[in-house]
Amino acid sequence: MTLNLSPEESKDFLKRGFSRRNFGRIATMLTAGATLPFYNEPALAQLSKVKGTIPPDAVLINANENPMGPCPEAAEAMRNVIQKGGRYMYQLTDELAKTLAEVEGVKPDYVRPFAGSSAPLHQSVLAFCSPQKSYVAGDPGYEAGGRAAKFIGARAINVPLTKDYAHDVKAMAAADPSAGLIYLCNPNNPTGSLTSREDMEWLLANKPAGSILVVDEAYIHIADGASSMVDMAGKDKEIIILRTFSKLYGMAGLRAGAAIGRPDLLDKIMPYSAGALPVTAMVGATTSLKVKTLVAERRKIIKDIREDTLAFLDKNHIHYVPSVSNKFMVDVKRPGREVIDLMAKENVYIGRVWPSWPTYVRVTVGSREDMAKFKTAFLKVMA
Repeated sequence: MTLNLSPEESKDFLKRGFSRRNFGRIATMLTAGATLPFYNEPALAQLSKVKGTIPPDAVLINANENPMGPCPEAAEAMRNVIQKGGRYMYQLTDELAKTLAEVEGVKPDYVRPFAGSSAPLHQSVLAFCSPQKSYVAGDPGYEAGGRAAKFIGARAINVPLTKDYAHDVKAMAAADPSAGLIYLCNPNNPTGSLTSREDMEWLLANKPAGSILVVDEAYIHIADGASSMVDMAGKDKEIIILRTFSKLYGMAGLRAGAAIGRPDLLDKIMPYSAGALPVTAMVGATTSLKVKTLVAERRKIIKDIREDTLAFLDKNHIHYVPSVSNKFMVDVKRPGREVIDLMAKENVYIGRVWPSWPTYVRVTVGSREDMAKFKTAFLKVMA
């Protein structure tokens, strides 16, 4: 990964409050690419990572992965392209951009593919935040953007969710008049809760002047009733939409995603990365988009398993946050880390704890077999 800034972009970096010393430090670290403390999703996933050797029969419901993996059509397309992997094949990236643009009803130059969606989030922080321009996000929420902000010396402001577990858009808009980027994940990670289209439109219209709204739609395909904001990007608003193929499409380890937004906004985040994207991920993502029944079929599978598990929690009078996603938060009424460790002893690995909610643990919706084992272990641990 290379910091590929023009002289004009370098001047803008300094105008945003970075010292020349900090600018040099960031440039040096960015050249190191994956060694950055915030750059890739695996670095963030250390918080949920299973330590030591993973037993072959372990239940892994700790990282919001999809045990179904890529659909058969995508898997076949990826197998067929492997022998061509000696070529960069930039045309496959272009094809993904074109296909996603067609699906979402925007122009092709409004889509930029990435290896997942964390990279464009981090690069957006680099592009729009600084020691003088803060990063604002909901709490609890996905932490990667906040880590990136702190690394570059930007203030990271966490705004508690509402009592209904939605983003408090009015508080977020008022958090800092000099905010550079406001991040909203919908459905939210880790809670699986929704923020209404009305509230997101209000935030877009009332955010601080000069700030950018980034809406992370990593889980949008899983949720019934979730409203995408892609159309607002197509209307040239100051918004960037993030998408990933890691969740419903089952490609977490293959790394495909995209940023959707006004071309001039996307141009601002592009200098912070360079190089070809993995051909397997590009062709797998494109093929997945062309399987017309895939989203509806997988949404129903995940919903049925999720609702069955939440019904189990209701039956046992265990409090949880209502979720429309592939994960949910459970209040275990004691330090969450204790329950995580006890569940691991039962060979069931669940997600992490957020500092603002110390007695809640995040649980990913796995397969039916996974969740059956989760129920047995959870009752034993909670007893």
